[in-house]
Amino acid sequence: MKTISVPTRNEVSPANQALFDALKSQLGFVPNLYATIAHSEHALGTYLALQSAKSSLNSKEREIINLVVSQVNECRYCLAAHTAIGKMVGFSDAQIIEIRKGRASFDAKLDALAVLVRSISVNRGKADATSKERFFAAGYTAGHLVDAIVVVGDKTITNYLHAATLVPIDFPEAPAL
Repeated sequence: MKTISVPTRNEVSPANQALFDALKSQLGFVPNLYATIAHSEHALGTYLALQSAKSSLNSKEREIINLVVSQVNECRYCLAAHTAIGKMVGFSDAQIIEIRKGRASFDAKLDALAVLVRSISVNRGKADATSKERFFAAGYTAGHLVDAIVVVGDKTITNYLHAATLVPIDFPEAPAL
């Protein structure tokens, strides 16, 4: 199998070089998975626009989705990155482990989201009726459902990209479940 390299700033298009500069100023470095997306002249800009799009979901809700989907898809890269981000948005180590298992018993509304997202991910979009009913009963709307599915899609992109490329993980590894 041909190995996919992680390109440097000098190896990507001028548009991607500007994105690398922006990422470095925001994050302090360009994560390997983002750099790998820059093999395409257009994909990195498209992906970053998707990832930073406005949403009815807050940062904790988005991280729940990121962690649940990455666990279902067994993406070690995204689990490492989103474990770090999950801590930054206020989740404890124990809560992150529970979220990765598809639950958030520490908050009824977040638990309904985690259960629904796990059902969507495991069943390839076909969430079970009980998890959808519980999601809506927790106060979420149809707009929240759409936004949650957009985040599932966002995370699936990077989960699949890492599975296909196996670029080196440049975040502290997430603990195994």
